Amino acid sequence: LCLPHHVSDFDWSSIDTSHLPSSYKTNSRQEKELLQLADHFFQQYTHLCPDRKPLFIHPLNECGVQKFVSTTVKPTLLPFPDLYYWSGCASFVCDYLIMEPLKCPITPPSSLYSPTTILKYQRGNCFDFAVLLCSLLIGAGYDAYCVHGYATLEMCSLDQTQELCPLLRKPPEVPEEEDPNKYRIKYPLDPQSKFELQQKAKKEEETESAQEEEREEEVVTEMGMRRRDRLHGLRVHAWVLVLPGKRKVPETFFINPFTGNHHSTTDECFLGIESIWNHRNYWVNMQDCRKGCKDLSFDLSDSICWEMMFSESIHQDQDASWHSKRCCQNHISLLLFQQEKGEIDTSFEMPLSWVTQIRVSCREYENPFSRGKKVILYDKAKLEKWAAFANEDGLVERLTVYADSDRTEELEVKEWFKHREDLLYMREVNKQTQLITDHFRPGHPLLLKAHSYTSLEPETGHTVEFYHTARVDGLWKRFENATEMTEYFVGREDFLHMRHIEFGERDKEMENAGITADANPRPIVQIKEYFHRNPEKPADDDIEERIFMVIDDIIQLTYHLELHDTIASKVVFCRVIGREKREDEIFLSRENTVKYEPWSSEKHKNMLHLYDLLWELRAEQKELKHHVRDSEAEMLNILMVREDEEANIKLSVSMYSTAKRGQQQE
Repeated sequence: LCLPHHVSDFDWSSIDTSHLPSSYKTNSRQEKELLQLADHFFQQYTHLCPDRKPLFIHPLNECGVQKFVSTTVKPTLLPFPDLYYWSGCASFVCDYLIMEPLKCPITPPSSLYSPTTILKYQRGNCFDFAVLLCSLLIGAGYDAYCVHGYATLEMCSLDQTQELCPLLRKPPEVPEEEDPNKYRIKYPLDPQSKFELQQKAKKEEETESAQEEEREEEVVTEMGMRRRDRLHGLRVHAWVLVLPGKRKVPETFFINPFTGNHHSTTDECFLGIESIWNHRNYWVNMQDCRKGCKDLSFDLSDSICWEMMFSESIHQDQDASWHSKRCCQNHISLLLFQQEKGEIDTSFEMPLSWVTQIRVSCREYENPFSRGKKVILYDKAKLEKWAAFANEDGLVERLTVYADSDRTEELEVKEWFKHREDLLYMREVNKQTQLITDHFRPGHPLLLKAHSYTSLEPETGHTVEFYHTARVDGLWKRFENATEMTEYFVGREDFLHMRHIEFGERDKEMENAGITADANPRPIVQIKEYFHRNPEKPADDDIEERIFMVIDDIIQLTYHLELHDTIASKVVFCRVIGREKREDEIFLSRENTVKYEPWSSEKHKNMLHLYDLLWELRAEQKELKHHVRDSEAEMLNILMVREDEEANIKLSVSMYSTAKRGQQQE
């Protein structure tokens, strides 16, 4: 059952311990007394619970000296904002350390090294991970505990190939609660036979059980007919328990230090708990774990559920050095021990941690991956992580989604970036359609929010989203290809919310002659505008749709509907057949050029009003043409800027990072 020595590529026996302080190599008087108390507690425990596994209570440290596990925890608050939160601490630990499996999967390790040594060599087993993470969490103010227990093979071996990637999990949908109407009439229920209901429920249970068996068979088939783990329930694992109360934690939860993931205490991956400890005390679980951890009580003051090594009594003032509480001896161990020795002193002061101060430099924090990058395999997905500034393009994370479990056919790739001067932070690539979507943080010179494209060539299909609150025109989205352009607006005073432009083909003779697109623009065929309802205007004066058929010289207006109307009023200005068009002339005729439905407003029948309206529409059509050309020029400029940004990627360095700025200057 034990792993051979060649499984780990690192030899812990060869590490240099000569430079370590004396607290690592010897025990103080208090520590020796604590070890005696721990030995007696262990003897009493094995006498009262002979069927239980041995406790993990005083392993050897890196210098071969026995140390009580609580004194190995060193509460530390590191000077990095992310490490003030449990998620940041968990991410740092799982990224910074390399996982090593236990030499024997069914027994805890014989040694437990200090967090400082683990950080120095950036590797360790689950107990090393848990102690370091617990030290950071307690330092950040959480009520955290190291846990010695049992877990599944996948969790103990850091096998996530059957799990869904956390980045692909959809947040649970919150159902909308309907407001109950207390005045609603409650009709009497139809009478039903209790016997028939019992028979129906019995049939449904039989059907559900059969369906569950079928689903289990399908799952086994999909997972490649994995063999049942013969050590299920025996595999030792260590993780972290966080209790509610401190730091506004609402409920108890587990943290797997290998992955940094949050788990419910009812998670079926956790199969049982032997003991827990923090920097002040040690508790033994006295509850039945045959159903895993889902039914466990985590009220540590309950002496029936948890056997405490030291009963907490009078508190000492706690300073920044995290002095521990005064404790009295446990009722099943220490009192008996002292009675045998004839001692009357019932107090014991827990010694401070023998571990020196945990320190992490800015360089170590910013470059947590000892192997350059970290690769995590999930079910039909692969996640890659890099340190900031490790890649010239600022890439720090890449998620590849596959169509099959063998990860051979790529479906989608998501990339995350940091410190880019163009403010690009995420890129999505659909491998089937080759559609690329770039996402930008606020502050881009062109106010870009997102850009979807297949090529940076003009007129090949581009969708650009803007931070519309920073724009004067309220434009939030624009789509353009070779034949059309659509713009979407938000919060405009004229209630315009969409504009659609259709283009014709360029002059082929000029195109064949090599004339540039600027000198040979696409002809504008039609412009459509759509407006929201303006409540300050009557519906028959409030335009809903406006169409400018530029080539056919037709202008069509469609008005909003009143609540009782079914057909909208329309006004159409048509070109006079056989009459040459002039820019400075408007020819208006009731028979030939104006057409409106009989339910239109009365003033639409006034020729002077229609004449003035047509003058305004012609002027607005001219302005719209200029706006369309400006939009085309803006799109060309966006593509030029984006092409230049991708060709000359620059990373910004904080003015407070002197080391990075020195490297940048070099």
